[in-house]
Amino acid sequence: MVEGLIGKKIGMTQTFDLQGNVIPVTVIKAGPCMVVQKKTKTKDGYEAVQLGFVEDKGLKKATKPRIGHFKKSGIPPVRVLREFRFAAQAAIKEGDQVLVDIFKEGDKVLVVGTSKGKGFAGVVKRHHFRGGGASHGSMFHRAPGSIGASSYPSRVMKGMRMGGHMGQDRVTVQGLEVVRTDPEQNLLVVKGAVPGARGGYLLILKDNFHV
Repeated sequence: MVEGLIGKKIGMTQTFDLQGNVIPVTVIKAGPCMVVQKKTKTKDGYEAVQLGFVEDKGLKKATKPRIGHFKKSGIPPVRVLREFRFAAQAAIKEGDQVLVDIFKEGDKVLVVGTSKGKGFAGVVKRHHFRGGGASHGSMFHRAPGSIGASSYPSRVMKGMRMGGHMGQDRVTVQGLEVVRTDPEQNLLVVKGAVPGARGGYLLILKDNFHV
């Protein structure tokens, strides 16, 4: 069995438990995914399967190498490819389909995505610096302050927290509970928030596996 899927974030909503409590949830279109390539330890040095995320709108223009890669498994070219580990005893081959039914209600999953890009941000927003006083003639408000000494080491040390590009990072959220699955529409509903904006691609894995 493959231990993960490629998905696309649809958005957040809410549901209710049996006691009537509100539960914030994220709806993910999880799959369908096709096995494009199976990698083995003897040939590739490790065991994994390469999955392709099948979307309503296929890939319009594919390069010749990409077409040749997909031709081996008899699958039309897709936009998103990712590798996943799988159980060694699983009988899986190229061309097989992996669906959302690999998860069930109550499972714990980890979701990997790309966070929203915020553009350039200062140290107060990016690193939660306190900032200076806002009144009484203060000339120090949202600046970072000293970033290094002049005598020693006479340079800015690596890793110094400063303003810069914020967001658009790879983010992993662990311990999300599967609230509901809908195999007919390939939907996965998980409790809580996942990284990224609506329409962003995600990797969904069982929580006992690591990326």
